Amino acid sequence: MWITSSLDQVLTPAAVALGNFDGIHLGHRHVIESLPKSEKGDFVYRTVLAFNPHPREYFSGKLQPLLTPAEEKIHLLQDLGVDQLLLLPFNAELAALSPEAFFKTVLVDALHSRHVSAGFNFHFGRDRSGTPQDLIDLGNQYGVPVNITTAKVLDEERISSSRIRAALTEGDVHQANVLLGRKYTFEGIVVQGKQLGRTIGFPTANLELHAAKFLPHKGVYRVEILMEDDERIYHGVMNIGDRPTVDGQNLSVEVHIFDWSGDLYGQTLTVFLADFLRPEQKFNSLGELQAQIQRDCDTARAQITSMV
Repeated sequence: MWITSSLDQVLTPAAVALGNFDGIHLGHRHVIESLPKSEKGDFVYRTVLAFNPHPREYFSGKLQPLLTPAEEKIHLLQDLGVDQLLLLPFNAELAALSPEAFFKTVLVDALHSRHVSAGFNFHFGRDRSGTPQDLIDLGNQYGVPVNITTAKVLDEERISSSRIRAALTEGDVHQANVLLGRKYTFEGIVVQGKQLGRTIGFPTANLELHAAKFLPHKGVYRVEILMEDDERIYHGVMNIGDRPTVDGQNLSVEVHIFDWSGDLYGQTLTVFLADFLRPEQKFNSLGELQAQIQRDCDTARAQITSMV
């Protein structure tokens, strides 16, 4: 997949999906999968146009927690067969463009768009004044077919990134994963920790995540782990929290991998949330903590066995 942030380096002609696509959930996939594929004699680059930073971050000046930071978004889009990702810099110049100027400058002149797809709630241009109907009208004006997808609904409620965040905040991993159409994922580099886990029999890999990564409810999760250059899926438990039993000062994300030992420092792990086991709690001693971790591991292993 070709990745660029410059309109001068895009591959053309393009079939373009427009949006922020944070999460690449089922609604986003509906927009992307509606892009036409190349046919004999009519080649197009299936392109996702997203914005960096998130417009909400640009206007607020505050870091926007993301379900899928750039690296995770790239991997998910590759799996969907996208040919090109344009991470368009969201700045004052772009924010000032009228809807028509955005359409002509970006979609017509730069991308030579043969097709444009967007969700039913996509707004664009200065002050988000451009509506989906404006997108259709501009497409008619410039001879570019525009497809506006309908909302994807689950349990009579629209699938959205905010709904997924709410589920994760409550520790409802099952609901979040259903809305995503996949397991919620972390990608992080293993860094040096305090190595307390190995002293009580449960060595952990400390993950350094993207600063904007959205974290779910603090607590312990059953997870699946994918290592670099290893196609096997490993199982384990992950703790997200402040480690109150040992007076932790900073939030940490630690993974204990079942039936595995070795040096993972510097490696990137991909971790998939499978289930929420329990919220974070403070224990009176390391012995109590050790016993609870053993119970967590036993619970996770029993869940894995029940699925076989």
